[in-house]
Amino acid sequence: MNSTKRPFSRRPGVWLIAFGSLMICVLAAMLIGPLVRLWRAPLGPSLGFEGTASAPAVFQPEAPPEQPDETDPAPNIAFEPAPSLTPAPTHTPDIYCGQTPSMLILAVGIDYRPGTYTYGLADVTRLVKVDFVTPRVTVLDFPRDMWVEVPGISDHYGITHSKLNESYFYGTPAMGYYDGPGGGAGLLARTLELNFGARPENYGVVNMKILIEMIDALGGVDIYLDEGIDARDNPESEELWKIYEAGWNHLDGKRAVYYARIRHIDNVFGRADRQTEILCAIKTKLLSPDAVIGIPDMVSAFSDNVLTDLSPAQLSQLACLAPRLTSENIVFARIPEDALQASLAYNFIWEYDQAEIRQFVGGFLDGSWPPPPVEGETADSHDGQTQQLCPVYPDR
Repeated sequence: MNSTKRPFSRRPGVWLIAFGSLMICVLAAMLIGPLVRLWRAPLGPSLGFEGTASAPAVFQPEAPPEQPDETDPAPNIAFEPAPSLTPAPTHTPDIYCGQTPSMLILAVGIDYRPGTYTYGLADVTRLVKVDFVTPRVTVLDFPRDMWVEVPGISDHYGITHSKLNESYFYGTPAMGYYDGPGGGAGLLARTLELNFGARPENYGVVNMKILIEMIDALGGVDIYLDEGIDARDNPESEELWKIYEAGWNHLDGKRAVYYARIRHIDNVFGRADRQTEILCAIKTKLLSPDAVIGIPDMVSAFSDNVLTDLSPAQLSQLACLAPRLTSENIVFARIPEDALQASLAYNFIWEYDQAEIRQFVGGFLDGSWPPPPVEGETADSHDGQTQQLCPVYPDR
């Protein structure tokens, strides 16, 4: 009996396994490569910024200049070279939900009712700073009537300045005033950078119709009012759905969005607070167990109808962070009321000291303003002049 082993080349089974393994690797690379690219690709036109943003102004009190002492001569000091030091090992902070330590997102709510983004004014403009290390989310509101310089559209009727909300409008495709990347969000982002030194990395735009559908998909949201609000245009109106009772109110999408947009009962700052309250209510509902059945419908409404350059990978990272956020590490910042002066120079606008506003924005970007709430602080005990916390409602 010949015990000589057959050479490797004569064993077709081994070759078949090797060839099959190679083909699996090739097919996997062919399939995974495009999937990874799709996973990381933006869902909409990007903002298209090139290079890095200029450093924003921050809160740095000026030190008094040193006065030279002209009576004493300068001492004769012999300096010895400093001993070489072994650099201390650097600590890499832990990052929740991915590898990106932070995101700066321009969030825009437009007043255009149809489910498209052809036109629209920026009814809500907020910068969202997401910190994946702390973790923490800080949101800065820009009043829509701030008077700003708008770049790149002066060849259209000589427009160089407008209200902040109109800068989005001029950038929409139907207007055709702006040829740069990002459409309305792109022009709004460049307006924020030019005037306030803030350059968003990504954006998300939602119109009122889609926001209503997203809230309905969640089954509505709940708010608690210490006092009732009659938000009808006149007391004889039959639109009883515009009445919000004292105590608990369960709001569908239509009532929630209207509540966030009420104008005639107070001022723009009260309106911003109501917008924040609805955002907090949405966050609370998203984290509740009974919202699970509505999340697929909400995701469908979001993915099909929200205009954004975020990628699926970035959206997944944001969704992963959401359960780690508490009321104490979600802060809604706003420009102090006394930093804005009402003017009727162009219908109604907010005028301001640009250097002062740039300091607030710079502090927001570097994390020095507004200061985080102290432990145990609630929306009721917190100073609400420059920031707002999500309200803590009483038990049902």
